Amino acid sequence: MLFIENIKLALSAIKANKMRAFLTMLGVIIGVSSVIAITSIGASARGAINDQLSSTGLNYMYVMINWSMVEDYVELSDLLTIEDMEALERRFSEDILYIAPYVYNSSETQVGRQTADLSILGVAAGYDRFANVNLIHGQMFDQRDVDGSRDKIVIDVEMARHLYNRDDVVGEQFSMELLGEEKLMTISGVYELEESIFTTLDTSTSYRCYVPYTAVPGWDTGSNYLEIYANPEKSVAEQGEAFAAYLTRVKDKEEGFYTYDSAEGQISMVNEVMSILSLAIGAIAAISLLVGGIGIMNIMLVSVTERTREIGIRKSLGARTGDILTQFLIEAVLLSAIGGIIGVGGGLGLAALGMAIAGVNLVVQPAMIVVAVIFSAGVGLFFGLFPARKAARMDPIEALRYE
Repeated sequence: MLFIENIKLALSAIKANKMRAFLTMLGVIIGVSSVIAITSIGASARGAINDQLSSTGLNYMYVMINWSMVEDYVELSDLLTIEDMEALERRFSEDILYIAPYVYNSSETQVGRQTADLSILGVAAGYDRFANVNLIHGQMFDQRDVDGSRDKIVIDVEMARHLYNRDDVVGEQFSMELLGEEKLMTISGVYELEESIFTTLDTSTSYRCYVPYTAVPGWDTGSNYLEIYANPEKSVAEQGEAFAAYLTRVKDKEEGFYTYDSAEGQISMVNEVMSILSLAIGAIAAISLLVGGIGIMNIMLVSVTERTREIGIRKSLGARTGDILTQFLIEAVLLSAIGGIIGVGGGLGLAALGMAIAGVNLVVQPAMIVVAVIFSAGVGLFFGLFPARKAARMDPIEALRYE
């Protein structure tokens, strides 16, 4: 009952000086808001990036040359060829679901008065079954198109609207140049790019298009990378290591000359980097909590001075030193905790606004909210201890004489 009475007394003291109490809380409010906003934005961004990377498939990987082992230049014998692809498929027939050389180039085209810059990615048949390519018209090319090096192309719906002012442009043709070779491309499909954090932040003006990798000049000389979708029922890391080790052995290269990277590995790396950044920035923002704690200590010292006669009266009526100490500590903790609760609301509001602008779903971490409120109350406890001890140690006779 005494504890509840102390809480009521503390709340009465706070209500009696509302503006002063709010200004005292301001440092804590700003500190907690900053911490909650930063950690929530970090968690939201991390979740959005993870979702986007996961959409490509956690079994997605590159097998590639280990560039740290290349001294001056890559020799032709180091490149990964169609023969290497076929050897991998034979050796790991149950594990490799999709494989193609990584073939990339850029070009531009003009239809009527409209021009467009293109990012050309060469892929194999069935790419849309594994990658995040949402076809809305037509279809991805098949194995016959790849074997015949046919000049077919799948384009972004935004490119279709830009060049033709409509969505369904399957069967239309346009010219473009690849590595000095003029090609007349036939549109076999139109895809729609799903909104994500990457599309929101992407400032590129070029349109990504997909063609059979055999339609890109120079593909048969070899590639630095092989794109692979591996068996999702098995460890991606173990499969990647096995693929790289096999290539190293059959091409008679030094151990470790070929390596791999996977979507799963990239997610782990992103999580680690984002966690470190959120922790570091959050720690910096938490410094303002210390400033808020100093403000609480200052105002509690003022409160002790103003209530000297009250302290003297309470002691003369039998209040013990511990009772006075508890009363002022509770008041300091309440000030700080209320500021922390307001700060949580402010931080979540800022994070929600930022994520709404970025088009990303807000991720709220309940554990961080609890920690922030408890930590803010702890700040009040720590910085309120000195004023409370000063009040508790007052001599009741001297306190009663205080004017």
